Amino acid sequence: MRAIVGGILLAAAAASQAQVEARAAWARATVQGQTTAGAYMQLTSRERASLVGAESPAAGSVEIHETRMEGKVMRMRALTRLELPPGKTVELKPGGYHIMLLSLPRPLKKGEVVPIRLKVEMADKSVRTLEVRAEVRESAASEHRGH
Repeated sequence: MRAIVGGILLAAAAASQAQVEARAAWARATVQGQTTAGAYMQLTSRERASLVGAESPAAGSVEIHETRMEGKVMRMRALTRLELPPGKTVELKPGGYHIMLLSLPRPLKKGEVVPIRLKVEMADKSVRTLEVRAEVRESAASEHRGH
């Protein structure tokens, strides 16, 4: 009986963690002297949630950003939260929402993996951590070729 209850609790914990899913995570490679990089992915939540923060051991700080046109000028700004509507995929991509890796101590090289911890606030105001591994790539084009 104890094993059955333990198995049910483990299944419930796994289901709880799977409420928000990150797919196709990648980060842009950098060159010597470049101290910032973008990270991109697709986020899908089964319930109402918000991305409220991120951190990575590869960067001094991490911010959620939005790039958008304001008149004829492309502007980038930090966001305190990014809504994740239930059942809809929110794409973090170049030219739109993205994760900004700031104060990089060294260049990110193609083929490396950057660990990123996303902080997600659920509908009940609890904050969950989602571990993401972003492959470093040259550009968005290489993502579509599967490299």
